[in-house]
Amino acid sequence: MKTKLNLYLQLIRWDRPAGWLLLLWPTLSALWVAGHGFPGWHLVVVFTLGTFLMRSAGCCINDVADRDFDRHVKRTAGRPVTSGKVSAKEALVLGALLALLAFGLVLTTNRTAIAWSFAALAITLAYPFAKRFVAMPQAVLGVAFSFGIPMAFAAAQSRVPLLAWVLLLGNLFWVIAYDTEYAMVDRDDDLRIGMKTSAITFGRFDVAAVMFCYAAFLCIWVLVLWPQTEAWPAWLFLLGIAAAALQALWHFSLIRKRERDGCFRAFRLNHWLGFAVFSGIALSS
Repeated sequence: MKTKLNLYLQLIRWDRPAGWLLLLWPTLSALWVAGHGFPGWHLVVVFTLGTFLMRSAGCCINDVADRDFDRHVKRTAGRPVTSGKVSAKEALVLGALLALLAFGLVLTTNRTAIAWSFAALAITLAYPFAKRFVAMPQAVLGVAFSFGIPMAFAAAQSRVPLLAWVLLLGNLFWVIAYDTEYAMVDRDDDLRIGMKTSAITFGRFDVAAVMFCYAAFLCIWVLVLWPQTEAWPAWLFLLGIAAAALQALWHFSLIRKRERDGCFRAFRLNHWLGFAVFSGIALSS
């Protein structure tokens, strides 16, 4: 049982919190914006736990969908489903249970959030298969990893205003940036097995595209959130954005030579960039 539990924890990436933190910071940022400040512990707990559960469920689904591809990629060949240590059925059952737990949390909010949760689930299920048909599956992942934003507005305001969708658009650029860094790690393997990724689509412009996406993310969020801040705390918001921008420049130094270790490190550290943006929003709200 202990061995099986360890395999399940590996399956949901328990030892790699960067993935769910990448989901958490924009979601909490949206909660603070929608609530015009601290939204209350109930929503903070619901969205923090819900983010972790849905990311874990997504890992289960993704590993089942990609098991025939992952065995040909150095970084993923040892994953529990790919290696056969956990069956596809077990992984899907675990993923379904985690998604149900997340849905149980959503049920404690309101009808608007409950309705939008079905769209969030559909996008989560669609992403693993986008890599077979879409030249830039990172854009699909961007929608999935940004959907906590309209969900947060739905829970806090019982509606999803235009502001939420503009924030989602901006966050989508950030997801494309960091997941392209991730894809740059596996580019050689993905080319060999015919997988579609943004790192392959962008080609020799991959580094430039990553930096453009970072800039687009930060510019969009500044443009739409600046009017939302109060007078003096607005400078705290800009301080958070500046900290995020400096991190993006540091990531350029990590990925410019396109070395595996540098690209993977840049990807893993992106959650600090998201934390900087969230901190600026929380302090200025």
